[in-house]
This record gives sequence, structure tokens and C-alpha cells, in this order.
Amino acid sequence: MSMPVPPGWPDGVPPAHTPGWEQRAVLWLLDQCPPDYRAHDAWRRHPVALAWLAGRHLDGQVVAMREAWREARVALGPYLPPEALSEVMAQIEAEGIRLLATSRSARLLLEALQGRVFAPRL
Repeated sequence: MSMPVPPGWPDGVPPAHTPGWEQRAVLWLLDQCPPDYRAHDAWRRHPVALAWLAGRHLDGQVVAMREAWREARVALGPYLPPEALSEVMAQIEAEGIRLLATSRSARLLLEALQGRVFAPRL
């Protein structure tokens, strides 16, 4: 029987508390962060710290996309043709949605690294 994973669990990361899952979680988390994060050995040795930091980074990106969406029409409207502005706005929205999902995945990894066991829903 396979271990349950909650909705939003990151693809490519085995279920929590199975052999090798923490190493895969670390790699996934590093992929969500700036490349410079890979230079910090302590974060690899302490995945709960990496998950916490990755969550802060992702939350910051979500805020940035929300602000960009609010400001883009005024800031870019005079410089882009209407169809380009619509395209940019749609891509900002799509990136915001992607970042929200990624942030949820990082939160789930943090919870699992802190010892939470996910139970299947009936």
C-alpha cells in the first residue's frame, strides 16, 4: 500500500517518511529557490530550515506578482500595444497561480519535515 500524499504534494517527491524522500524534497526545494541557495551547506543538512526559507522566498514572489498585476496597466500601458499588455497581464496571472501552488507544496514539505503524518481522506 502506498503512503498517502495530500493535494498539492510536489511531483517527483516520494511520500513523506518513505526511504529517500528527504533528499528528493531538498532537491525540489532548491529548484524553487535562487541558484545561490545551493551554496549554503547548512540548508542541505537541515531540510526543515531550507523548507522554511523556500516558503519565505515563494511567498515573496507571490506578493511581487500580485503587485505587478495591480501596477502593470499603469506602468506598462503607455509603452505596450493593447494586445501585448493583455498578454503580459495573462502571463503575470498564470505565474501568480503557479507560484501559489508551489508555495502550498513547499508548506506541505515543511509540515512533513516537522513530523506531520498525512492521513488519507475517506
